[in-house]
Amino acid sequence: LKETLDHLAAKLDAIYTASGGKKINVITHSMGGLLVKCFMSLHSDIFEKYVKSWIAIAAPFQGAPGYVTSTLMNGMSFVDGWEAYFFVSKWSMHQLLIECPSIYELMACLDHEWEHAPLLQIWKEIQDGNGNATAMLEQFTPIEAVSIFTQALSSNELSYGGVDIPLPFNKEILQWANKTREILSSAKLPPNVKFYNVYGTGFDTPQSVCYGSADSPILDLQELPLLDATYINVDGDGTVPVESSKADGLDAEARVGIPGEHRGILCDKHLFRIVKHWLKADHDPFYNPVNDYVILPTLFEIERHQDSKGKEVTSVKEEWEIVSEDEREAMVGSISASCVVGDDLSASQEAHATFVVHPQSNGKQHIELNAMSVTAGV
Repeated sequence: LKETLDHLAAKLDAIYTASGGKKINVITHSMGGLLVKCFMSLHSDIFEKYVKSWIAIAAPFQGAPGYVTSTLMNGMSFVDGWEAYFFVSKWSMHQLLIECPSIYELMACLDHEWEHAPLLQIWKEIQDGNGNATAMLEQFTPIEAVSIFTQALSSNELSYGGVDIPLPFNKEILQWANKTREILSSAKLPPNVKFYNVYGTGFDTPQSVCYGSADSPILDLQELPLLDATYINVDGDGTVPVESSKADGLDAEARVGIPGEHRGILCDKHLFRIVKHWLKADHDPFYNPVNDYVILPTLFEIERHQDSKGKEVTSVKEEWEIVSEDEREAMVGSISASCVVGDDLSASQEAHATFVVHPQSNGKQHIELNAMSVTAGV
């Protein structure tokens, strides 16, 4: 919406002015990432003038295909169990969201080369020439699924004040959403703006949706809104697949996945530490955002010499402390490798290394690495 983007432009200008001309760090969550990317595509000059960095959290850059298919067919519930009685019902939410542009914008992006293609699967009852019925699983790509949505929701309606209001699958909004996706796909990051992407991992996330079964095939597509779907899940935050959230299409400074649920990730301490690090608010050059720990080098020694037999010996000793809340177990590891160079058995190389992790104490883990290589006759 033009009014939304104009309001964002005015807000950026007001903050920039109030701060005395300091550029702004923008942090978005979920759909906010698509809004900012759309703004950046349409108003690149304004974005570059006011914005220093942009951190996107759990953004559905290529959609949330399984989540949206289920929402369009069956509605959406934000809470489960008895608490659902104190919230808008799943079916009432369906009637609200079927006219919501952002739901259509979250359908699977058609131009993205999916590693795990999102599909709509339906077990249908097929009659042969003799009147015998068999069940067959049919699969539909995101483009093909539009005709299924259209048929399944052709009789959908809302009763309000004694009036029945038709609420079919809205192809006009779909065309609008496709235009939005075109704008998003053409977005380029201005050269002086830094972009960071955080995505949630560790949760089963719907990618493809299946209705019916071999034992209970679908006879009429208009039954679909009344049925419970089963999901084919991939890794993600429970709503947005990792594949979608990572595929921002921008020149990112960093992309980091952390275990977290789509909304719950906003309360994660690891996320806050990463954001502070990227905004240079923690002043800790040894912090590793990927694994959420700090590595403190405490010792480095290297020595080279030649023994009496002419062998070249190199030894390395390193020690670190890892500061982390992760309770890493004590461990000892070793590795050895050797090779003979050419046909001369006296020409050889060998190396040995040991790696020792001491038990954690007071939030610190002590690590030792000892390595040695010996080269003879080369």
